[in-house]
Amino acid sequence: MTTKIAITGKGGSGKTTIVKAFMNIFKEYFPEKSILLFDNDLSGELGHSFGYDIRNTIYGIRSGKHEYKTGIPQHMTKQEYVEWAIEDIIFKLDDNVDIIVSWFVGSKDCRCPITAQINDAIIKLLERYDIVIFDCEFDLKYLNQLVDTDIDTTLIVANPTDESANLAKRIEEFSAKYAAGGQLGVVLNKVENQDMTSVYTLLKKHDLDVLGVIPFDKELVKDSVSRNSEVVKEAIKQFYFRLNLPQEKV
Repeated sequence: MTTKIAITGKGGSGKTTIVKAFMNIFKEYFPEKSILLFDNDLSGELGHSFGYDIRNTIYGIRSGKHEYKTGIPQHMTKQEYVEWAIEDIIFKLDDNVDIIVSWFVGSKDCRCPITAQINDAIIKLLERYDIVIFDCEFDLKYLNQLVDTDIDTTLIVANPTDESANLAKRIEEFSAKYAAGGQLGVVLNKVENQDMTSVYTLLKKHDLDVLGVIPFDKELVKDSVSRNSEVVKEAIKQFYFRLNLPQEKV
């Protein structure tokens, strides 16, 4: 059964760094499990953080602009074609980790067949992996416009400011109905030694659960491209037990 975690939040909040930290934790805890990184963020930073400019996207399939690696097989149904095309754009990072990029997505209001065909093809794709990590654009609504799937844990990444706490409430409102009853809470990121009283008060007022706190990693200023951080990874390990994710380590 596939475990799915979605990382949501405003651009610049640290989502990509947190996605990569979870990937490394899963690789450490469960080295035999297969992982799919699903880049649903329009910035495309996730691929760049690995040193790749991934231009083959789900949008390319939808728009008919994708250039395939091989010739298109003959005598396929339209659904088979979409599933084959999705396979063509999967980018392998290592033996157990793949990445796929969505870029622009169509509206669920669109009744064109390709919308449903892409949804069904992605659902079939997700089922092949043990763990899927979604790097979301802002909230779950944008992801749901692409694929209708249950999420086990949705984390709203918020910075330690009143403005970010209020924004987290907006993200929660947009995301709640798409979380399908899964865990939904806030992770405070880039926390230094500031007074957090007003932030916690606001989050409590908004009925938002704080699932974890991640300190600011000054080294990320020097390593802003790769988004790798041992500080973030170790901080997540401290609250990992609170998350609706596999708990048994090897």
